Amino acid sequence: MSAATSDKSADPVPLDTIPISPDGGMTDATNGATNGATNGATNGTHDPEKIITVFDDPTNFNVKHALQHAWTLWFTKPPSGKQDWNELLKEVISFDSVEEFWGIYNNITPASELAQKSDYHLFKKGVRPEWEDPQNKTGGRWAYTFKGGNRANDDVWLHIMLAAIGETLEEDADNEVMGVVVNIRKGFWRVGLWTRTAGQAPKKGAAAAAAANAAATTTTEGDKEEGKKRLEKIGRRFKSVLQLPEQELVEFSGHADSAHSGSSRAKAKFSV
Repeated sequence: MSAATSDKSADPVPLDTIPISPDGGMTDATNGATNGATNGATNGTHDPEKIITVFDDPTNFNVKHALQHAWTLWFTKPPSGKQDWNELLKEVISFDSVEEFWGIYNNITPASELAQKSDYHLFKKGVRPEWEDPQNKTGGRWAYTFKGGNRANDDVWLHIMLAAIGETLEEDADNEVMGVVVNIRKGFWRVGLWTRTAGQAPKKGAAAAAAANAAATTTTEGDKEEGKKRLEKIGRRFKSVLQLPEQELVEFSGHADSAHSGSSRAKAKFSV
């Protein structure tokens, strides 16, 4: 075998050519891992019938594990003069599998190395990280500020992203989490969790919405209280991911209030 042939065989397989495994491939992956790895080591090739995950072979795996939603990473670069927000906000890349997430995470600038006035935003695909986005405008944000430095903790930001794409911040029926953000500023850095609502009843499907509109035209106090409890539960999970002591508060504010005040630091609606 020539050197050129050897180098080519070691090239990573393009992720877009690898199929998504039914049910995430977790059931059969264990069974195929040992046999596949052994075949690869003995014969120099993999049996295409065996399911090989990235955990078995980081280069030649043949199956991806699908996420529940597709996600998009955005970046806000530091301004150089007077620039509009849209000029600073850049879409980086979208992904919908565990393997793609790790491939992206391991090849971008760590949050701890971002310059002041820059941000990372990880949002569900199709949602722009802006108050004005139709899917955000009636929502809000949980936020916590780490003071005394402008270098983010990479482990904290990683755990926040994993909690978001792993769908552990809310119940399946909540339909609240839109994305997570890390902001790097002078003397502090801040993390945020954006939600679809600010305490009002969650959006429903077309049929359910029509039935609800026929039954009532206004949001009841009971709906508001239920919405608040739903958001507080999400806030507590977010706080748990941050591993904050009980006395530290994570605060929630509505995007409409932030837009009205012209600042992301609008008065908190509630905290946990």
